[in-house]
Amino acid sequence: MIGSAAFEVETLHASRTSLLCITADRTSNGPHLLYPNPLAPGGKGDAEDWVWDNFNRDPFVGNAMVETAENVAHEKGIATEEQHEVALMRNQQYQAALKDDAAFHRRYMTPVDVNPSGRKVIAKVKDDEGVFPTTAEGLAKLKPVLPNGTVTFGAQTYPADGNAGMIVTTAERAAEMSTDQNVKIQICSFAQGRAKKGFMPLANIPATKRALELADIGIGEVKAIKTHNPFAVNDICFSREMGVKKEAMNNYGSSLVWGHPQGPTGMRLIMELIEELAILGGGYGLFTGCAAGDSAAAVLVKVGD
Repeated sequence: MIGSAAFEVETLHASRTSLLCITADRTSNGPHLLYPNPLAPGGKGDAEDWVWDNFNRDPFVGNAMVETAENVAHEKGIATEEQHEVALMRNQQYQAALKDDAAFHRRYMTPVDVNPSGRKVIAKVKDDEGVFPTTAEGLAKLKPVLPNGTVTFGAQTYPADGNAGMIVTTAERAAEMSTDQNVKIQICSFAQGRAKKGFMPLANIPATKRALELADIGIGEVKAIKTHNPFAVNDICFSREMGVKKEAMNNYGSSLVWGHPQGPTGMRLIMELIEELAILGGGYGLFTGCAAGDSAAAVLVKVGD
């Protein structure tokens, strides 16, 4: 969505063009639909689950998402222990976002009132909800989800809900709207990539290489990296292939920690990427995330002049 919005702004050639991008997903308790079927044996209805049907069977390949991680782990020789090391590391990095009353989150998060009836506020969401405490001892007790597998529940993300919004506009309009005109943000490139069938976690790599090529920079020039990592396997493969240390990615956490609300995941990670670059004094930042169909996208941004 952000890539498409940037394309529209760039091609409209209007100095005040602004596009509001909105993402909203409910996956923790997704819709369960039942369709009447009087002709079925016993009149039993047909059912579908929008979330779990997709997680359990990618229509492009026909396998579950966790199977794509297992395929990669088997081919690349990635053991459960290494996956748990990454999962624990990501949780430790997330703790930096919670320091000083979650000061990092306050840079872009807005508290939201929970008012389902429209008449009474019953709660206020101030920060992430449902993040699981993670310890080395707890991870060591977990068994792989699949028989003879390597991926445990602790080394993969979980369904969550989220909402995110971002305005994509011109430099002129951004200067008018910004609360800090010293922070200049530019989308440098957007690219997509695809892995071979059934190897979704690898798709981030070709997407990233293409984004770097389009921006005409090398990975060594990238100051901060954020990944949508539904599996710890993703970051391990990315680290090996791109020559990036695992601990040099996903400062302040990632979707492996705070869940996978699909659409808002990438938008939040790009927001965090921008804020991290602002703290670091500017530079290039990379976001990449995989998706069903063994596909992935990558966005390269620059903060500064």
